[in-house]
Amino acid sequence: MSVEMPIGQPAARRGFMTSYLEALSLVERLHRLLLDVIKDEFERVGVLEINAVQALLLFNIGDNEVTAGELKSRGYYQGSNVSYNLKKLVEMGYMHHQRCEIDRRSVRVKLTPRGREIRDIVSDLFTRHAQGLEDKSMLDVDGMDSIANSLRRVERYWTDQIRYIY
Repeated sequence: MSVEMPIGQPAARRGFMTSYLEALSLVERLHRLLLDVIKDEFERVGVLEINAVQALLLFNIGDNEVTAGELKSRGYYQGSNVSYNLKKLVEMGYMHHQRCEIDRRSVRVKLTPRGREIRDIVSDLFTRHAQGLEDKSMLDVDGMDSIANSLRRVERYWTDQIRYIY
């Protein structure tokens, strides 16, 4: 990513913009890399019928019973993406679905035992990676907390931009 700064911008502003664009690029690359890491793990353990996005969806649902709308409102997924993947996961037997008693238009989903196995594979992978980062002194708790807090502040800023600019 590169952007030309208007002439006359202070060096500090240009420096911040450069760092901001680098951070955006890292977030994007890290998301793609996360999906590749999950895909690689599933290939290693011989689970080939499920993709990384679907595995991450199962992990994020965990032991909860949710609707597609709840997943979208939590900011995890885009509308058509989550609906398509939930449908596929139900068809493959990783999730149960049931119409809500109150709102018959809404469908609630939860993991089947097979879905919980996938969630556990992802959970074990994340546990191994967290231990590896810590064991190799790449990050400690304070460093990880600092990253998470900074990302939360960016998330809050972007959310406010969407809600209040228009």
